[in-house]
Formats: sequence, structure tokens, C-alpha cells
Amino acid sequence: MPRRRADEDALTADIVALATQYGRYGYRRIAALLRDAGWVVNTKRVERIWRREGLKVPQKQPGKGRLWLNDGSCIRLRPERPNHVWSYDFVESRTHDGRKFRMLNVIDEFSRECLAIRIDRKLNSTAVIDVLTDLFILRGVPGHVRSDNGPEFIAKAVRD
Repeated sequence: MPRRRADEDALTADIVALATQYGRYGYRRIAALLRDAGWVVNTKRVERIWRREGLKVPQKQPGKGRLWLNDGSCIRLRPERPNHVWSYDFVESRTHDGRKFRMLNVIDEFSRECLAIRIDRKLNSTAVIDVLTDLFILRGVPGHVRSDNGPEFIAKAVRD
């Protein structure tokens, strides 16, 4: 029969308390904290109690992508109504004979409605301006337009 030490329950309670206080720490760091607190404890013993209690370090959650300003502040504009924020980007694919074609997609972020899809072999900044102009006439001017930094979108004519 395995014998338990007299201080096993107190050590288990301290390990659980430290694990709940420091959620991202593993058993090695918890063992170091216990030694700093005055416990004479082996890392293997802490690991054994850690596993017996079913403790695990949760997986780190990925952060959301943000639009950063130079001063370090973070702005992510959330759409509040239809025609508030539009986003547009290119999708590229190939036909069965290997020839490339591109699609320009414009989406209303609030309603998730695809406002326009323009398909052509070559799409440049003039095509982007044409599609946006037609949409501005049909649906009105949105509050904001979001895009990536592709060469078609950072062209001076599109920015103007």
C-alpha cells in the first residue's frame, strides 16, 4: 500500500490554489513558487499531484487581428447598420486550362451581403473605381470602406 505523507493534503491545497491564481503557469513554475514559499518539494512530486488533481495549462487563445495606429492604440471599426462598413478584396483562381482569372468582391459587413462580384482576367485600380462608383450610385456612399494593402487598393486614384 502506498503511504501518503502527512503534509500531502496541505501541499495539494497549495498547488491547487496557486494553479487557480496563476492560470498560465505549469507544474514546474508552481514548484518554484512553492519552494519560494518555504516548501521543501521535488518537481516530480508536484507533477504527480498536478496530474492526480487533473490540472492542465489551458491552450493559449489566439488574439484577434487588429488595425494598429502608430501610437499603439487599437481601432477595429464594428459595423452598426447597413451601408456603414464595406470591405472589398480580390479572389484569384484558374480555369480548367490553367488560365488565371480574378474576382473583385464587395461585401457589406453588417448584413454580410455581397454587393458586387466583378470577374475578369485582369482587374486593376480602374476596375475597382468603376465597381465602387456604380455601388455608390445604386446604394449610396458607405461610412467606411475597408481593404487590404494590395496594389490595386493603394493606388492614388482609388484613395482620392
